[in-house]
Amino acid sequence: MKLDVIKLDGGKAGSVDLDEALFGLEPRADILHRVVRWQRNNAQAGTHKVKTRSEVNYSTKKIYRQKGTGGARHGARSAPIFRGGGVYKGPVVRSHGHDLTKKFRKLGLKHALSAKAKAGELVVIDAAESDGKTSALAKQVANLGWKRALIIDGASVNEAFAKAASNIEGLDILPTMGANVYDILKRDTLVITKAGMEALEARLK
Repeated sequence: MKLDVIKLDGGKAGSVDLDEALFGLEPRADILHRVVRWQRNNAQAGTHKVKTRSEVNYSTKKIYRQKGTGGARHGARSAPIFRGGGVYKGPVVRSHGHDLTKKFRKLGLKHALSAKAKAGELVVIDAAESDGKTSALAKQVANLGWKRALIIDGASVNEAFAKAASNIEGLDILPTMGANVYDILKRDTLVITKAGMEALEARLK
């Protein structure tokens, strides 16, 4: 599968052959869902916490005698049945993360790339380079019609380009090793540099 390579100014810069193993798969929602869920769960802080009856600041004295009051039997005021008492089986600090094999994570990334290619939301550019000026880059991005775009570069990101892109809303740039399913699917347009394309093929082989 061939795709035209463009420059940031909109000019043509030849074409590139897309690897069918990366960009020619039939996207599967179940695979993408599992990988995105794994990513989001690992990112969740899990710092939720409530106090149990042993942790609330209350006396443990029996509130009234066992028999003869006509009321229900009770012990301490810290019991979950009372207002201000401990919470029964509430959330505790824990990790929400779960395991997903490297093979499956790699497969998920291939399906995400294929989904973008199939939807016509994949753009290949010659290089992501800039003089560091946000205004110039913003004008180029507007002319190309990128509203919410993710740019994937090679092993490292051009520092001046990253600086210019950091002030543009809806534009993000990642090195190849930072490419992930969630960020790819979240954006309307996936932009990959030629260096990024080579690095992705090497990473996902």
